[in-house]
Amino acid sequence: MPFLEITDLNLFYPIYEGLFSPKLIKTVEAVKGVSLKLEKGEILGLVGESGCGKSSLSRAILQLEKPTSGSVLLEGKELTGLRGEALRKRRLDFQMIFQDPYASLNPRMTVYEILKEAIKQRHPQFTREALDKRIFELMDQVGLSRQFTQKYPNEFSGGQRQRVAIARALAPEPKLIIADEPVSALDVSIQSQILNLLSTLRKDLGLTMIFISHDLSVVQYLVDQIAVMNQGKIVEYGKGEDVFNNPQDPYTKMLLDSILPLS
Repeated sequence: MPFLEITDLNLFYPIYEGLFSPKLIKTVEAVKGVSLKLEKGEILGLVGESGCGKSSLSRAILQLEKPTSGSVLLEGKELTGLRGEALRKRRLDFQMIFQDPYASLNPRMTVYEILKEAIKQRHPQFTREALDKRIFELMDQVGLSRQFTQKYPNEFSGGQRQRVAIARALAPEPKLIIADEPVSALDVSIQSQILNLLSTLRKDLGLTMIFISHDLSVVQYLVDQIAVMNQGKIVEYGKGEDVFNNPQDPYTKMLLDSILPLS
């Protein structure tokens, strides 16, 4: 049984016109018939240009938006039918790493408070001693000094902030992490550091992750599988090395041509 299995997933947005008697004028098909599988400990690269439906797909997986139709199974359990308290509890198993580390962290909270809040989602009973131990462990894992726990986000560089954001994502001990363009807002030299960190965490913690990017070169050495998305559909899907070495879809070839020199 796959760890995560998505089958024929659709997410459509109806567009209405009129204030008092709104009429349906069109339907935007953001995600169309997507099917994917992810094994535990794997990283899937979800790649495509802006507006292709990557973020809509991630929201549908997380049940932040209810799919129009289709199935999302995590460890064999259906997510699309969950509501209320059952859904809130299940969401502890998902965490996001966002694109912009400047906007994703609360500027009024110290690193300690940010991580404490995230840990308490999973372990509300933790004592101060247990919290300290877990927070210091997280700081070590993302390569930050324990002395930084009393600092605020504005005291860090962009790369350091993204490390804090990664620590926050790890804090509730999620089963699946979705990283939405986590390095695109960073300098190129910092991007490689964050990618290396994610690769190390994957090996040490057995992370299961969907890594979203518009740039195939970013995911090349990190992921096991690649799904290329265009206009809401998966147009190519396979092992990372196969997609890079032998792309089948013209859209994939176009993305590769934009990063690789022509022979």
